[in-house]
Amino acid sequence: MKRILLMSLVLVAFFMAGCSSPAIEDSVAPTVSSVSPADAAVDVLISGDITATFDEEMDSATITIASFTLKQGSTDVPGAVSYASNVATYNPTSDLALGTVYTATITVSAADMAGNAMAAAKVWTFTTAAAPPAGPAKVALGTAGNYVILAETGITTTGVTAITGDIAVSPINAAAMTGFGLIMDSTTTFSTSSLVTGKVYAADYTEPTPTTLTAAIAAKLAAYNDAAGRTSPDSSELGTGEIGGMILVPGLYNWTTGLTISTNVTLNGAANDVWIFQIAGGMTQASTAQVLMTGGALPENVFWQVAGAVALAATSHMEGTVMSAGAISLAAGATVDGRLMSQTAVTLDANTIVEPSL
Repeated sequence: MKRILLMSLVLVAFFMAGCSSPAIEDSVAPTVSSVSPADAAVDVLISGDITATFDEEMDSATITIASFTLKQGSTDVPGAVSYASNVATYNPTSDLALGTVYTATITVSAADMAGNAMAAAKVWTFTTAAAPPAGPAKVALGTAGNYVILAETGITTTGVTAITGDIAVSPINAAAMTGFGLIMDSTTTFSTSSLVTGKVYAADYTEPTPTTLTAAIAAKLAAYNDAAGRTSPDSSELGTGEIGGMILVPGLYNWTTGLTISTNVTLNGAANDVWIFQIAGGMTQASTAQVLMTGGALPENVFWQVAGAVALAATSHMEGTVMSAGAISLAAGATVDGRLMSQTAVTLDANTIVEPSL
């Protein structure tokens, strides 16, 4: 009997040992999933940080000035290194030099929490801007910048409109978006339209959409007030409110009246230069009149702050973010490389609207 009991105990121990799962040891080397500035980026601001995002949690003790370096040629750039939430940050002690190539490196001494070191060093280069941005500081759009059209009382369209980017209305409901043939997504957090390369949002969709839109509307108003509140304009009452035919350099422009663009106007500047137009009345752009960008200027750096209504006539072309306290209306064939943000409604008619970068 004792022999049988002993054998039973041995079998139980054997099976228990066989059924236990061995611990899984992490032996995979970490990698850098993204960097900022991007590899080979140009016109990089001289005052920003350099970051590297890892694909897993790293041992912060291995993320140091020795494992994360920044060089101008063979010369080390003084700075401090920090690590949080899988992101290593190199903060230069002073601004970088203009028009200069820099090389950032994460060495193989950087290791994850299991002690696995990088299999190979991550090396990337970038070039700073040749000159500091001209004009005022850029208007921060916040989460309002996530939308190419953002309105409070409605967005309507007729004809074959083509919109690239997300659009939204709040606090009004989706019924105020007409002409889009909206199709509700199964999540009920957004809808789609054949006219929109992106998503369509409204205040009556399922959370988190209403909360997200409330924040975006607040950000839109903050951006409008920021642009309207800028002081010391570089130019006041230029052309007594008629700028057709002009070539405008970066700067802050102010009018106590409305603004008319009767013929082509050119914004000439570099990729980081900024234009802000403060308009106390409405803004009207004539048929076929175009806002043109030359010298590398980009629409994401152009801001039209309009206290009244905005009317873009047939086949006109606008560049930049239009922030209006009144309605924004586009006649047939008008096009926009930028954003339309109204504190009331946006009305479209067979228009093409393309969202720029932030």
